[in-house]
This record gives sequence, structure tokens and C-alpha cells, in this order.
Amino acid sequence: MTRQHLFFATLVATLLTIHSHGVWSQTTIAPAGSGKPIHLIVPYAAGGPIDVTARVLAQAVQGSLGTVIVENRPGAGGNIGADLVAKAAPDGLTIGIAATATHAVNPWLFGKMPYNAATDFAPITQILRVPNVLVMNAETARRLNVNSVADLIAYARANPGKLSYGSGGNGSAGHLAGELFKIEARVFAVHIPYNGGNPAQLALLGGQVDFNFDNLATAAPNIRSGKLKALAVTSLARSRYLPDVPTVADTLPGFTLDTWWGLVAPAATPSDRLARLNAAFVAALNAPDTVSRFALLLAEPTPTTAVQFGDMMKVELHKYQGLVQRSGAKVD
Repeated sequence: MTRQHLFFATLVATLLTIHSHGVWSQTTIAPAGSGKPIHLIVPYAAGGPIDVTARVLAQAVQGSLGTVIVENRPGAGGNIGADLVAKAAPDGLTIGIAATATHAVNPWLFGKMPYNAATDFAPITQILRVPNVLVMNAETARRLNVNSVADLIAYARANPGKLSYGSGGNGSAGHLAGELFKIEARVFAVHIPYNGGNPAQLALLGGQVDFNFDNLATAAPNIRSGKLKALAVTSLARSRYLPDVPTVADTLPGFTLDTWWGLVAPAATPSDRLARLNAAFVAALNAPDTVSRFALLLAEPTPTTAVQFGDMMKVELHKYQGLVQRSGAKVD
């Protein structure tokens, strides 16, 4: 188990403490009176941040919806689980997680997709939006005299080809954020892909690369310990958890590339069932207990209407089309 997986596995245990008599691998919630459970498909392995939030929400809505079974169906960058949702019976009893990868990046990254991200799903609500953070090895930042995004850009322009950045792999959030940064800042840096976010962070800590765009939750411990220097977050507004760290957009106006996820159902799910699901999950996301639990992920809930979430996914799908194509990343 990597340190990153251990970190999130510990969070699972912490977040679900008050339900210590439940079954960890299956969180049970059903539309009241239906006698049938809702199946919530998580297209990623157990223990990660998306899985954590799914299980917290499953517990939070049991009073209004009944029994919800959280099922992890990882594989193909999330495509396997997302496809199960797209092809499920549209009866409101199968819902799933839609994420940046499954509904914005993968349609342009993979040569062949089993589902249509734009037409095969009905939005329910967004769950979270988590900023990434531009970080440098603290010693490297001191050596290069880089204390801000502007400093990093100035160094890159004065020393073309000398900087490198790591990511969790071609087409990952860290890779695409780095490519967007290069485009917007008009600089060049060598991309070095690693087999996952944890190896990429270890490479940064070891001085093998100069900067990374990392997930805020996984980078925060090393930022607070002084091993990593946070230059900026990738959201348009500062994070409440790193209030002294500016945004990339303060230097490069309009720059934003966050990680988000939410809930969807098969496209033909009746509107009354979608409305009931939205009401239950939005109430759960607004509950103070949910807010405090999600704070452990350094994230704030972002409940929306179904229309708002659908519109946001359309914008993200269009944004990543050009970004993935410019990056040259491809999975056949």
C-alpha cells in the first residue's frame, strides 16, 4: 500500500467512525417504501477520496432514501464503472459518480469509449470541487530563488528547457494542469510522467523534478511540514485551508483546473426520481456533519441543481477537449 492509499484509507476509517457497526465494504441506503436498494457505482478503487465521499453520503441519506449499496468498479481510468451506470436500467436504483476523468478527460484521451459522456447520463448534483496546488521542492525553490508563480515563469523564460515537472501519468490532472500552465505562461518545461500521484510526489520531494501540480489533500502534509513550497492553488478563489496561498489566476488571469465529482444516473431516468435523489443528496451535502467530515479532505461540498451540474459538465468537457489534444496524451 502506498503512502497516498494509506492516507485515504485512514480517512475512510475516521470519516465513518460513528457508523462503526456497519460493513466497511458495503454501505447500506432504498427509496423509502420501495424495498429495493439503490446501487451507487464508484468507478475507482476503495480507499480514495471519491470512494470516501461516496460512503459518507451513502450514510447521510439513509434516513430519506433507505438502503444504498456502494460498489467499487474500477478499471480503464474509470470507464468501466461509468459505463455500468450508462447502461443500467433507468429506474433511479442505479446511480454513479461522474468525475473530471470519466466525464471530461477520458472522452478525448481514449481512442475508443464505451459510453457517450455528453448524452448517456442524467445529472443529479455536484458533490465536491477540489483545487490542485502548484508546489515545488522547498530546497529547489530556495536554490532557484522562486517564491511565487511570477518568479517561476521568469526563471522558466530565462532558462528555457531547464525545468521539469512530474505527474501521475499522461492525461492525469497533474499533466494537464502542467500543460495548461505552459500554454498560459508561454514557457516550456519537460513533462515526466510517473505511475501514479504518489511516485510523482516522491520524485518532487527527492528533487528529481522541479515542480508538480498536486492534489491539495495529498500535498498539504508536506506543505505544512515545510518540505514542499506551495506557490498557488488552481481554483479561481483561494482555498480556505491554505488562505495565505494565492491562486495561479492572480498571475495568469482565468487559469483554473480543479478536480470535481458528482452524481449521475442513466440518461432516461424519470425526472421525478432524479428530483428526489437531488433533494436527498443536496440536503446531505449541506448538513454540518458532512461539511466537517469533508474538511478532512480539505474540500468543501458544492451541492447544485441538476441543471447546474449538467451545464458545468458540458463546459468541462469542452475545455478538456482542446487541452488533451494540445497535450498530445492518448490512450489506445
